[in-house]
Amino acid sequence: MSKNDTLFGYPVYPKFKLGEPRFPQDTFLGRYLHCLDVIDPRTLFASNRKLEESLQLLDSYKSGTAQNVPDKALWEAQKLKSAVLHPDTGEKVLPPFRMSGFVPFGWITVTGMLLPNPSWPTLLFWQWMNQSHNACVNYANRNATQPQPISKYIGAYGAAVTAACSISGGLTYFIKKASSLPPTTRLIIQRFVPLPATSLASSLNVICMRWNEMETGIEVYEKETGKVIGVSKIAAKQAVTDTTLVRAFLPIPLLLMPPCIMPFLEKFKWVTKTQVRHIFVNAIVCTLSFAVSLPVALALFPQESAISRELLEPELQQKTSQTHLYYNKGL
Repeated sequence: MSKNDTLFGYPVYPKFKLGEPRFPQDTFLGRYLHCLDVIDPRTLFASNRKLEESLQLLDSYKSGTAQNVPDKALWEAQKLKSAVLHPDTGEKVLPPFRMSGFVPFGWITVTGMLLPNPSWPTLLFWQWMNQSHNACVNYANRNATQPQPISKYIGAYGAAVTAACSISGGLTYFIKKASSLPPTTRLIIQRFVPLPATSLASSLNVICMRWNEMETGIEVYEKETGKVIGVSKIAAKQAVTDTTLVRAFLPIPLLLMPPCIMPFLEKFKWVTKTQVRHIFVNAIVCTLSFAVSLPVALALFPQESAISRELLEPELQQKTSQTHLYYNKGL
């Protein structure tokens, strides 16, 4: 792409700004395009050497020694850094728990939860698998500016799994007991059972996994200088609330699309001829739905969020003259 190429009116590679997103974050479209960078699965295949080269390039730019480096190269280096390293700790996030790995590693559990007419062991197994993956993703993408005891995460994991299995199992039990409903109607309704179960459990998962952040607070800072002003419980509450809303919304298009699409595809004999083909087509539909749903959900709120100084604790308001402070919301 040339320097003047645009995407939905935004320059594809604008003038590079260290530590800033490539697209503006004050609009949903800008955040959506940024999230496409965040979840780009190609970053999963980057070697350690490539990561080191990217970090060296960014360090050279920061020190002013990088000469005649194209904006594209700098943006690509920053994209890889953001995808692999945690913004607070600087440590590498394991591939299955990165946002870029959410779809490639999560499609299996999503497909399993949407299998038609599952048995009790199958139902509980896939809910357990899904919430286990969610718990690890929530931990890996948390705000890590304050120490968090591991005991909190163990308790959160147990709460989320218990909620998902209880809700899904309870709804399925009542549907199977509803003998007055025609068999076809029961089957259709049962396909939508994972939606409320997963949405509620995913929300609870975030709240539990990040509860300690609301108790201890998270760091807030001035965007221009990066100076940390202090630790705010109010900002922590807002960060966890926004992330919870994202997790609650994420399963809606993800779990509504396949039950709506599959009945049409099942009219083709090729799809239903064997169980293997049916599961294969279901997996493709689920994966595509997951890929569509994830960036939309993540774009609801910016990762680097702003909060008005007037809303913060009085002691923090006295430490800065900035009208807004910023914090890492987490993903």
